[in-house]
Amino acid sequence: MILIKNAEEIVAMQEAGRISALALKVVENAIKPGITTAQLDKLIHDAIVSEGAQPNFLGLYGFPASACISINDELIHGIPGPRKIKDGDVVSIDVGAVKNGYHGDNAYTFAVGNVAEETLKLLRVTQEALGLGIKAAQVGARIGDIGNAVQQHAESNGFSVVREYVGHGVGKALHEEPEVPNFGTAGRGIRLVPGMTIAIEPMINAGVPDVYVLDDGWTVKTKDGAPCAHFEHTIAITKDGPLILTKV
Repeated sequence: MILIKNAEEIVAMQEAGRISALALKVVENAIKPGITTAQLDKLIHDAIVSEGAQPNFLGLYGFPASACISINDELIHGIPGPRKIKDGDVVSIDVGAVKNGYHGDNAYTFAVGNVAEETLKLLRVTQEALGLGIKAAQVGARIGDIGNAVQQHAESNGFSVVREYVGHGVGKALHEEPEVPNFGTAGRGIRLVPGMTIAIEPMINAGVPDVYVLDDGWTVKTKDGAPCAHFEHTIAITKDGPLILTKV
């Protein structure tokens, strides 16, 4: 069942989204060669808690940290630990906060130091694809319009779209209906109506679209070892156009 939010609920989600976005801003100011993923996770945890919220990833399905931190060919669900960030790494941070019963969810892939030009292009195209997906999320449009916008932009630039993982509804639960794929056919799928709140999150690979899960049961990597990127916003569908909820 897709849960439609009223104006009061969307305001509550904006607060959770603001805190989720603040966590990424904290990373932006701290990430550098030599810092560990565990140190980044602690900064994220402390930033969220200081706002009177809780990290909604911590303990979710048994996940052991406040944020998913994935490096280079790790797409999503990387577990923070002693690993140090190196010059030339790209680091995807996926994080959310829950406050007053409502969730936010967002992600950003950071380029650290001297990153290869083709990888920087991957990050730029993935972020652009997110913007195009959001732009497609208009009242009366369909879920397939979002996925098609993301897919066309990624593939036209020579990159591939991961099929196994998709965006989703957000609200009183972090993961609600509907699923929001990053691929699809325009004009197909569930129709978008005011009050729907969804996370759009392109997950794009430089090489083949295939991925696999490491033995830790969480970390998802590209099958060919090529770099990947992940960007995400939580948005609300409104009569005035899509409203980004994960903004500082």
